[in-house]
Amino acid sequence: MIRWLKGPADPLPDAALALPALAQAEGAPGPRIFSCKDASGRSFKSDRLLPECKEGKVLNSDGSAKGDIPPPLSPEEIAQQQECERKNAELLSDQRDRIRRDRTLILKFPNEQKHRLAREKALDDVRKSVKLSEDRIGLLLVERKPLLEEAEFYPPPAKLPPKLKQALDNNDASLGAQKSLAQNQQSEAVRINGVFDAQLAYLRKLWAGTQPPPAPIPSCAIGGNAAARQ
Repeated sequence: MIRWLKGPADPLPDAALALPALAQAEGAPGPRIFSCKDASGRSFKSDRLLPECKEGKVLNSDGSAKGDIPPPLSPEEIAQQQECERKNAELLSDQRDRIRRDRTLILKFPNEQKHRLAREKALDDVRKSVKLSEDRIGLLLVERKPLLEEAEFYPPPAKLPPKLKQALDNNDASLGAQKSLAQNQQSEAVRINGVFDAQLAYLRKLWAGTQPPPAPIPSCAIGGNAAARQ
Protein backbone atom coordinates (compact mmCIF):
# COMPACT_ATOMS: atom_id res chain seq x y z
CA MET A 1 0.00 0.00 0.00
CA ILE A 2 1.50 3.36 -1.06
CA ARG A 3 0.29 6.86 -0.23
CA TRP A 4 1.86 9.72 -2.16
CA LEU A 5 2.24 13.02 -0.33
CA LYS A 6 2.11 16.50 -1.85
CA GLY A 7 4.15 18.08 0.88
CA PRO A 8 6.64 16.94 3.53
CA ALA A 9 6.21 13.39 4.76
CA ASP A 10 3.77 13.44 7.70
CA PRO A 11 2.81 10.50 9.87
CA LEU A 12 -0.44 8.78 8.87
CA PRO A 13 -3.06 7.65 11.38
CA ASP A 14 -2.73 4.10 12.70
CA ALA A 15 -5.68 2.82 10.68
CA ALA A 16 -4.15 3.93 7.37
CA LEU A 17 -1.18 1.63 7.25
CA ALA A 18 -1.12 -0.55 10.35
CA LEU A 19 -1.31 -4.23 9.41
CA PRO A 20 -1.32 -6.23 12.65
CA ALA A 21 -2.07 -9.58 11.00
CA LEU A 22 0.82 -9.21 8.55
CA ALA A 23 3.15 -8.05 11.27
CA GLN A 24 2.31 -11.06 13.43
CA ALA A 25 2.72 -13.43 10.49
CA GLU A 26 6.19 -12.01 9.80
CA GLY A 27 7.12 -12.23 13.46
CA ALA A 28 7.43 -8.43 13.75
CA PRO A 29 6.75 -6.73 17.09
CA GLY A 30 4.15 -4.38 15.60
CA PRO A 31 2.99 -2.39 12.52
CA ARG A 32 5.55 -0.21 10.78
CA ILE A 33 5.36 2.69 8.34
CA PHE A 34 8.08 3.62 5.88
CA SER A 35 8.23 7.34 5.17
CA CYS A 36 10.28 7.57 1.98
CA LYS A 37 11.57 9.70 -0.85
CA ASP A 38 12.16 8.27 -4.29
CA ALA A 39 15.01 9.15 -6.66
CA SER A 40 13.17 12.29 -7.85
CA GLY A 41 12.61 13.51 -4.27
CA ARG A 42 8.90 12.68 -4.22
CA SER A 43 7.63 11.69 -0.76
CA PHE A 44 5.43 8.69 -0.06
CA LYS A 45 4.54 6.31 2.73
CA SER A 46 4.16 2.55 2.60
CA ASP A 47 3.54 -0.37 4.93
CA ARG A 48 6.58 -2.16 3.47
CA LEU A 49 10.05 -1.23 2.28
CA LEU A 50 9.84 -0.75 -1.51
CA PRO A 51 12.72 -0.58 -4.04
CA GLU A 52 11.67 2.99 -4.96
CA CYS A 53 12.52 4.12 -1.41
CA LYS A 54 15.97 5.73 -1.59
CA GLU A 55 15.93 7.51 1.78
CA GLY A 56 13.63 8.17 4.68
CA LYS A 57 12.63 6.92 8.12
CA VAL A 58 10.90 3.96 9.71
CA LEU A 59 7.94 5.03 11.85
CA ASN A 60 5.97 3.23 14.52
CA SER A 61 2.23 2.89 14.08
CA ASP A 62 1.71 6.00 16.25
CA GLY A 63 3.93 8.08 13.94
CA SER A 64 6.95 8.21 16.22
CA ALA A 65 10.36 7.67 14.61
CA LYS A 66 11.82 4.19 14.87
CA GLY A 67 14.98 4.67 12.83
CA ASP A 68 16.46 5.58 9.47
CA ILE A 69 15.83 3.51 6.38
CA PRO A 70 19.10 1.87 5.36
CA PRO A 71 20.54 2.26 1.87
CA PRO A 72 19.49 -0.28 -0.78
CA LEU A 73 21.34 -3.57 -0.85
CA SER A 74 24.25 -3.99 -3.24
CA PRO A 75 24.01 -6.71 -5.92
CA GLU A 76 26.34 -8.87 -3.81
CA GLU A 77 24.15 -8.39 -0.73
CA ILE A 78 21.02 -9.19 -2.74
CA ALA A 79 22.62 -12.43 -3.96
CA GLN A 80 23.69 -13.24 -0.40
CA GLN A 81 20.20 -12.59 0.92
CA GLN A 82 18.57 -14.68 -1.81
CA GLU A 83 20.91 -17.58 -1.07
CA CYS A 84 20.10 -17.28 2.62
CA GLU A 85 16.38 -17.30 1.88
CA ARG A 86 16.80 -20.36 -0.37
CA LYS A 87 18.60 -22.25 2.39
CA ASN A 88 16.00 -21.16 4.93
CA ALA A 89 13.22 -22.44 2.66
CA GLU A 90 14.98 -25.82 2.45
CA LEU A 91 15.48 -25.86 6.23
CA LEU A 92 11.83 -25.01 6.85
CA SER A 93 10.74 -27.73 4.40
CA ASP A 94 12.97 -30.27 6.16
CA GLN A 95 11.56 -29.28 9.55
CA ARG A 96 7.98 -29.65 8.32
CA ASP A 97 8.84 -33.05 6.84
CA ARG A 98 10.33 -34.12 10.16
CA ILE A 99 7.21 -33.02 12.05
CA ARG A 100 5.02 -35.00 9.64
CA ARG A 101 7.27 -38.06 9.94
CA ASP A 102 7.23 -37.86 13.74
CA ARG A 103 3.46 -37.54 13.80
CA THR A 104 3.08 -40.53 11.47
CA LEU A 105 5.56 -42.56 13.54
CA ILE A 106 3.68 -41.94 16.79
CA LEU A 107 0.37 -42.82 15.17
CA LYS A 108 1.87 -46.07 13.88
CA PHE A 109 3.62 -46.92 17.15
CA PRO A 110 1.71 -45.36 20.07
CA ASN A 111 3.57 -47.58 22.55
CA GLU A 112 6.52 -49.96 22.84
CA GLN A 113 4.37 -53.08 22.56
CA LYS A 114 3.18 -52.06 19.08
CA HIS A 115 6.77 -51.47 18.05
CA ARG A 116 7.89 -54.84 19.41
CA LEU A 117 5.14 -56.64 17.48
CA ALA A 118 6.19 -54.90 14.27
CA ARG A 119 9.81 -55.98 14.84
CA GLU A 120 8.77 -59.59 15.40
CA LYS A 121 6.67 -59.60 12.24
CA ALA A 122 9.54 -58.24 10.16
CA LEU A 123 11.97 -60.77 11.64
CA ASP A 124 9.50 -63.64 11.26
CA ASP A 125 9.57 -63.35 7.47
CA VAL A 126 13.38 -63.48 7.50
CA ARG A 127 13.46 -66.43 9.90
CA LYS A 128 11.12 -68.37 7.63
CA SER A 129 13.43 -67.75 4.68
CA VAL A 130 16.46 -68.88 6.70
CA LYS A 131 14.61 -72.05 7.78
CA LEU A 132 13.73 -72.86 4.16
CA SER A 133 17.36 -72.46 3.12
CA GLU A 134 18.59 -74.60 6.01
CA ASP A 135 16.06 -77.35 5.15
CA ARG A 136 17.15 -77.25 1.53
CA ILE A 137 20.83 -77.49 2.59
CA GLY A 138 19.97 -80.55 4.67
CA LEU A 139 18.32 -82.26 1.67
CA LEU A 140 21.27 -81.43 -0.56
CA LEU A 141 23.70 -82.94 1.96
CA VAL A 142 21.60 -86.11 2.05
CA GLU A 143 21.71 -86.26 -1.76
CA ARG A 144 25.45 -85.63 -1.72
CA LYS A 145 26.35 -88.54 0.55
CA PRO A 146 25.78 -91.41 -1.95
CA LEU A 147 27.52 -89.37 -4.66
CA LEU A 148 30.64 -89.05 -2.52
CA GLU A 149 30.49 -92.74 -1.66
CA GLU A 150 30.36 -93.60 -5.35
CA ALA A 151 33.23 -91.23 -6.09
CA GLU A 152 35.46 -93.21 -3.70
CA PHE A 153 35.61 -95.95 -6.33
CA TYR A 154 37.49 -93.56 -8.61
CA PRO A 155 40.52 -92.38 -6.64
CA PRO A 156 42.85 -89.89 -8.36
CA PRO A 157 44.22 -89.84 -10.96
CA ALA A 158 41.20 -91.71 -12.26
CA LYS A 159 38.50 -89.49 -13.72
CA LEU A 160 34.92 -89.55 -12.47
CA PRO A 161 32.29 -90.75 -14.90
CA PRO A 162 30.69 -87.71 -16.61
CA LYS A 163 27.25 -88.39 -15.09
CA LEU A 164 28.66 -88.62 -11.54
CA LYS A 165 30.82 -85.53 -12.01
CA GLN A 166 27.86 -83.55 -13.31
CA ALA A 167 25.73 -84.64 -10.33
CA LEU A 168 28.44 -83.55 -7.86
CA ASP A 169 28.93 -80.24 -9.64
CA ASN A 170 25.20 -79.54 -9.55
CA ASN A 171 25.09 -80.43 -5.87
CA ASP A 172 28.03 -78.12 -5.15
CA ALA A 173 26.37 -75.24 -6.99
CA SER A 174 23.04 -75.72 -5.20
CA LEU A 175 24.73 -75.94 -1.79
CA GLY A 176 26.70 -72.78 -2.45
CA ALA A 177 23.58 -70.88 -3.52
CA GLN A 178 21.56 -71.98 -0.49
CA LYS A 179 24.39 -71.18 1.95
CA SER A 180 24.78 -67.72 0.39
CA LEU A 181 21.03 -67.16 0.61
CA ALA A 182 20.94 -68.20 4.27
CA GLN A 183 23.88 -65.89 5.05
CA ASN A 184 22.19 -62.97 3.31
CA GLN A 185 18.99 -63.56 5.26
CA GLN A 186 20.91 -63.64 8.54
CA SER A 187 22.58 -60.35 7.60
CA GLU A 188 19.12 -58.97 6.83
CA ALA A 189 17.95 -59.95 10.32
CA VAL A 190 20.87 -58.01 11.80
CA ARG A 191 19.99 -55.00 9.64
CA ILE A 192 16.31 -55.12 10.63
CA ASN A 193 17.20 -55.28 14.33
CA GLY A 194 19.50 -52.29 13.89
CA VAL A 195 16.75 -50.26 12.20
CA PHE A 196 14.23 -51.11 14.89
CA ASP A 197 16.75 -50.40 17.68
CA ALA A 198 17.45 -46.90 16.31
CA GLN A 199 13.76 -46.29 15.72
CA LEU A 200 12.89 -47.38 19.26
CA ALA A 201 15.48 -45.02 20.77
CA TYR A 202 13.96 -42.14 18.75
CA LEU A 203 10.40 -43.13 19.65
CA ARG A 204 11.20 -43.17 23.34
CA LYS A 205 12.17 -39.51 23.06
CA LEU A 206 8.93 -38.74 21.22
CA TRP A 207 6.82 -40.64 23.76
CA ALA A 208 8.57 -38.83 26.63
CA GLY A 209 8.40 -35.45 24.89
CA THR A 210 12.17 -35.00 25.18
CA GLN A 211 12.96 -34.79 21.44
CA PRO A 212 14.61 -31.36 20.86
CA PRO A 213 12.45 -28.87 18.91
CA PRO A 214 13.50 -27.77 15.41
CA ALA A 215 16.28 -25.20 15.26
CA PRO A 216 15.09 -21.59 14.75
CA ILE A 217 15.21 -20.24 11.20
CA PRO A 218 18.04 -17.66 11.02
CA SER A 219 17.32 -14.12 9.84
CA CYS A 220 18.39 -13.17 6.32
CA ALA A 221 18.38 -9.42 6.98
CA ILE A 222 21.75 -7.88 6.07
CA GLY A 223 23.47 -4.99 7.79
CA GLY A 224 21.32 -1.94 8.49
CA ASN A 225 18.36 -3.50 6.73
CA ALA A 226 17.92 -5.77 9.75
CA ALA A 227 16.96 -2.79 11.90
CA ALA A 228 14.44 -1.51 9.37
CA ARG A 229 12.71 -4.84 9.30
CA GLN A 230 12.46 -5.40 13.06
